[in-house]
Amino acid sequence: MARVTVEDCLVKIPNRFELVLMAARRARQIEQGAEPLVPMGKEKPVVIALREIGEGKIDQARIDEIQEHMVVLRSQISEAEIRAELAQFADEDEGSARRPATTSDEG
Repeated sequence: MARVTVEDCLVKIPNRFELVLMAARRARQIEQGAEPLVPMGKEKPVVIALREIGEGKIDQARIDEIQEHMVVLRSQISEAEIRAELAQFADEDEGSARRPATTSDEG
């Protein structure tokens, strides 16, 4: 893996502050499971993000697109988890309704 430098990335993103924000957002995406666009070694996510930027494989528009996709996926996963939990509670309720109620006659 070629060593990446900030100067290499500044050729693609001239504003140093914009570069830092882009790299941080992309590194966070990689940490959360987004597929890296360059071969991944033992580098940390921020180094991978800088390599992607330096090689011109990602830009702000693509980062935004990936972020939107991840938000949709998370909401779908959350909905599926909620449905599964509700189904589990419904099954438990049906199971308790099937059991005869026991009453004690004390008197």
